[in-house]
Amino acid sequence: MDGNKLADQYFDAAIGLLQRVRDEESESVAAAAALIADTVEADGRLFAFGAGHSSLAAQDIVYRAGGLALMNLLAVPGVVGVDVMPATLGSALERVDGLAGAVLDTSPAKAGDVLVIISLSGRNALPVEMAMNARALGLKVIGVTSVAYATETRSRHASGTFLKDHCDIVLDSKITVGDAELTADGIEAPFGPASSVVTNALLQAVMARAAGDLAARGIDPPLLRSGNVDGGHDWNGQIFARYGDRIFYRQ
Repeated sequence: MDGNKLADQYFDAAIGLLQRVRDEESESVAAAAALIADTVEADGRLFAFGAGHSSLAAQDIVYRAGGLALMNLLAVPGVVGVDVMPATLGSALERVDGLAGAVLDTSPAKAGDVLVIISLSGRNALPVEMAMNARALGLKVIGVTSVAYATETRSRHASGTFLKDHCDIVLDSKITVGDAELTADGIEAPFGPASSVVTNALLQAVMARAAGDLAARGIDPPLLRSGNVDGGHDWNGQIFARYGDRIFYRQ
């Protein structure tokens, strides 16, 4: 078996997906960026949520160099990563009814804020209820999901709906059901998941456009700099001081 060929096939698959979302999701990217820019301009707050590996994309836009300082992680204990033991507990918690409401009720999120919800399948109770409850509270919801799951799988929420059904804006990652891009003789299961690559890129594209939208309005986007470059900590300290009432990961 040619391992180099498989590696090349994975890169080709990932690049193909990135080209698809660039070309097919450009309007949604623009709309999501405008919504984020509107919220920043209106002194609103930004939040991101994802469970399991979808949490990687949420973490990727929170407190990082080159990112918007105002993006906060909406964390649900036990579902953020695979550090929970057993790791399957996180998957089980995604199917628990009522958890999303409890999290939102105790969070600083309020009407006028934006919540980005990342869920590859969008079928579990937690992301569906998170979107439903957030909108009921007056938040705007940006969903990042694979719309294909809504036609090829069944919802696990009592309503029979998916994350995409409860969002103001949907970003479709185009990931196929099962999240495995490769097959090969001698390997029984499909492999090569690409959802993290594509979802991270989609959200970073949104953030880049939001920064541009803010600049076009004459607003200096509140971006963080790397703490590993000279002057980075001082720069970030000024950002934290100016926007501290909208940043919750430092409290």
